[in-house]
Amino acid sequence: MSQTCSKFRRRWLATLALSMLLPLWPIAAKADAIGALRDFVREVQSGRASFTQVVTGNDGARKKPSTGTFEFLRPNRFRFDYVKPYEQLIVSDGTKVWLHDQDLNQVTVRPYDQALGSTPAALLAGGSIERDFTLANQPDEAGLQWVLAEPKNAEGSIRKVRVAFKGKELAAFEITDAFGQRSRLDFSRVEANPAIPATRFRFVPPAGADVLQQ
Repeated sequence: MSQTCSKFRRRWLATLALSMLLPLWPIAAKADAIGALRDFVREVQSGRASFTQVVTGNDGARKKPSTGTFEFLRPNRFRFDYVKPYEQLIVSDGTKVWLHDQDLNQVTVRPYDQALGSTPAALLAGGSIERDFTLANQPDEAGLQWVLAEPKNAEGSIRKVRVAFKGKELAAFEITDAFGQRSRLDFSRVEANPAIPATRFRFVPPAGADVLQQ
């Protein structure tokens, strides 16, 4: 597997999970986390946050943390700007998903539907949570209120997702893939419904970049 494909696989774990859960942005605290998720699907159209991502392999080994910023605009548009330990961009215009590795000057592009596979990406367009996920409230941990979301499609690449709230804000989410690899993103400086221009989700490969179609 090429270096770019390997990076795409690691980054895509978090990107896929978050694209499925974009409607779950800051929300007033409620006793029932499931109810909070249901309510917020109807309200949030855009969001912005900073994040720290840690990926743990199925052997328990942790990879070096990544940091960056995230934006989304429903339906189906999102942007991950990874800053450390190396710069990388993942952006969806709703039709295609682009990954730009600045170090290699290489771009990987996939159709949006194929990139998300059979996972419940319809949530981006306001799909039903119960149609795609089995939801269960989880015990509070470290002051965070957790809910478990298990995809009903057992053949997808995602085994389970856990989402955490603190007060009015989405605090973190944790996703486990079919191979047992776990990725956790912790959010800060979260904004709900900011004005984000659609141009933020358009991507043109830079001159001289090697473009790989998948």
